[in-house]
Amino acid sequence: MTASRNRLVRTLWLFGGLLCVGLGFLGVLLPGLPTTPFMILAAACFARSSDRLYNWILNHPSFGPMVRRFRDGKGIPPKIKVIAVTSIVVFVSFAVLYAIPKALVIPRIITGLAGIIGIWYILSRPTDRGD
Repeated sequence: MTASRNRLVRTLWLFGGLLCVGLGFLGVLLPGLPTTPFMILAAACFARSSDRLYNWILNHPSFGPMVRRFRDGKGIPPKIKVIAVTSIVVFVSFAVLYAIPKALVIPRIITGLAGIIGIWYILSRPTDRGD
């Protein structure tokens, strides 16, 4: 993938990548917020905006190997799938059942659907068995 030729588009991809990296680093500190999916998204954004940052993500000692394997089509390790799906179930259930007021039906439905889509996406990716 090559960086966009349009400067505005490249800048928007760059900011998206930086936002994902920030959320990924928050995921290191906050339980329940995953790191790797944000780094995968950041790599996709940087692939369209900055070769230097794209290579930094791919070569990072902590999350680089997992991002590279995902980008190569190898999928998501089983342990990460379990953690991700469990986190979605816990946090979306909490939001829908307790955090979002009962009167706000549409936001509760949207949140629940977003959780279902997230679970579907994770489970539909190949499982990386490390071979």
